[in-house]
Amino acid sequence: MLRKITTVIASAGLLFGLAACGGSGNDAGTLTVGATSVPHAEILTHVKNDLAAKAGLKLEIKEFSNYEQLNPALNDGQLDANYFQHRPYLDESNQKTGQKLVFAGGVHLEPLGVYSKKVAKLQDLPRGATVALPSDPSNQARALRLLATGGLVTLKADAGETATEKDVTGNPKEIRFRPADAAALPRQLADVDAAVINGNYALEGGLTPAEDALVTESAQGNPYVNGLVTKAETKDDPQVRKLVELLTGPEVKKFIEEKYQGSVLPAA
Repeated sequence: MLRKITTVIASAGLLFGLAACGGSGNDAGTLTVGATSVPHAEILTHVKNDLAAKAGLKLEIKEFSNYEQLNPALNDGQLDANYFQHRPYLDESNQKTGQKLVFAGGVHLEPLGVYSKKVAKLQDLPRGATVALPSDPSNQARALRLLATGGLVTLKADAGETATEKDVTGNPKEIRFRPADAAALPRQLADVDAAVINGNYALEGGLTPAEDALVTESAQGNPYVNGLVTKAETKDDPQVRKLVELLTGPEVKKFIEEKYQGSVLPAA
């Protein structure tokens, strides 16, 4: 919950509660945003250090190593916003938990990539190879579609953002899929023939998606843009709007392009 500021006007004998959510005392409040470390917290830190003060925004960043804790922390008021997820993951989370969190603005895309320490090309994977995938449904569907794009499997024509292994209609190499926690996939890479890894976890694991991935997602028309998420009642709060404006502005776009060199892409 955004901090409330109470101003006492003695001459009038009145007490005014100026709430940071939608109140006229917004600039005096602090916006607390939870994020995973790379690249989300790094991008927020750039905003905090180089852009926020000039924009009249006070920003506190809380880093989480477990992304599954971020939506509960936002929902129960520990955070004012979070920055780690794409819209399909948010939709899935809301449906599963009954929460009503909303997407406030898209910031960047982390291209999902297929990585291997054993082969140099996707088609060089042997028959019966083990490929690790993210275990959460939205990213697992995304991973299967990437493997289909790479020609490794084929999916049902109507398999969309909810695709599962049951939607695999062609698997000529008899690939065995191993679902695992997305954050753990870089550590498991040596134990499997290949792994489909989210861009942020690839970066954290010392991989360079633009150079190391056998195949990556295209940014064009991609629904998996990561963005700022809030509660519905705070989406239009002036501080939240200000942060979205900064995160989607030219300074942050330049920062993303220069720092990540194609491993993270600006949303626009």
